Amino acid sequence: MTCLNLFRKILLLIFVTILCVVQLNAQNPVAPKKYIYVFKISEEIAKPVWYKTKKALKEAAALKADIILIQMNTYGGMLETADSIRTAILNSSIPVWVFIDNNAASAGALISIACDSIYMREGANIGAATVVNQTGEQLPDKYQSYMRSLMRSTAQATGRNPEIAQAMVDPRIHVEGVNDSGQVVTFTVHEALKHGYCNAMAENIPEVLKKAGIVNYTLHEQQLTGTDKIIGFLINPLVSGILIVIIIAGIYFEFQSPGAAFPILIAIIAALFYFAPHYLEGLAANWEIMIFVAGVILLAVEIFAIPGFGVTGILGVFLMIMGLTLAMIDNTYFEFSQSATQKLAEAFFIVVIAFFVSVTGSIYLTRKLFTGKTFFGDLALVTTQQKNEGFTSADASYNEITGKSGIAQTMLRPAGKVMIDGTLYDATALTGYIDRNDPVEVVKYESAQLFVRKLKTN
Repeated sequence: MTCLNLFRKILLLIFVTILCVVQLNAQNPVAPKKYIYVFKISEEIAKPVWYKTKKALKEAAALKADIILIQMNTYGGMLETADSIRTAILNSSIPVWVFIDNNAASAGALISIACDSIYMREGANIGAATVVNQTGEQLPDKYQSYMRSLMRSTAQATGRNPEIAQAMVDPRIHVEGVNDSGQVVTFTVHEALKHGYCNAMAENIPEVLKKAGIVNYTLHEQQLTGTDKIIGFLINPLVSGILIVIIIAGIYFEFQSPGAAFPILIAIIAALFYFAPHYLEGLAANWEIMIFVAGVILLAVEIFAIPGFGVTGILGVFLMIMGLTLAMIDNTYFEFSQSATQKLAEAFFIVVIAFFVSVTGSIYLTRKLFTGKTFFGDLALVTTQQKNEGFTSADASYNEITGKSGIAQTMLRPAGKVMIDGTLYDATALTGYIDRNDPVEVVKYESAQLFVRKLKTN
């Protein structure tokens, strides 16, 4: 009987213990594990960063991440790229946080303000978003006005003081207790905490999550493949400009020496390196590539089939420039906002400048390499064979038919074929066009070319 009572007491004790554990867990449930997707922005804000950001947002969505965390250290970069990143962050269905472990200046400040939460390391800074050129000179007020608008609307969207955001661009905007010095605003971590531009100070990502109250989590850091790195390199505007120079130079030298093959091969390879990454990134569409190809074809027709340089050639050059330009920008639909117009203008100027550099450089190299005292100079004839020295390319039979009449066997536009005394000759109309079967007269034979004119008929 004693053993039975002891057994009952043990069962009762186990039951009470289980009940207490269940009740304790109910009062203090274990926090679900959070999936944190991390990627770094530690370079100049340019197209490669936009490519990296799009890839991160897409991967985070596929992995069903709970938070996207940007680890940032940048002095800024291209405004249009920063605007694209800002817009993508604001439209993200997944909360985006940023950890500024050193600098978030200029374009980096705009991206940071677009994030839902901002964390900063001791010694980090955010601000100084005045728009400047590549030499550091402040751009005209229309650029500052647009940047002020971006900063203001971004701050409003994320619940931060929009006046402070504007003051990071324009020193003329006075915010009481913030920029009494009359300089653009740049916050330290302590100033950012005071004015609502930083949620907490942290030394690393684990501390960021701890300060946010997240203790149960899994970190996934973005891993860029070799292909990603190559694409990021090739879509850099500087690299794109160099590739355009090579494309145009290859086409120029091929047209100068038809059949050489090597120049056009180089141009094709450069075109592949230019269009392929833009196509894979979703910037270049099929029709934009076809515009460029059509331009090359029209230019070839103008050079080889139609004498002179007229509408066909001009249209060909225009289509080539537009194809190269449109391939550099995101134009799934035509948008005429200030940002879209600026992107189009910048891409256009990159292409035009590269086009000009390529053509002028090719002409210079042609003269330098093939007419100077170089190894390549031996490949070209530079000696003039003068007529008074006895040199002539004239065929005696051609001189004998000067003044004779015949019939145009093809249309002369202005070149074609004529029949003179039962013999077929290549000829060129002296003026205008001559229709087939029109009577013609041989006017002269000059520079290895037979010139004819149309005879008037009664």
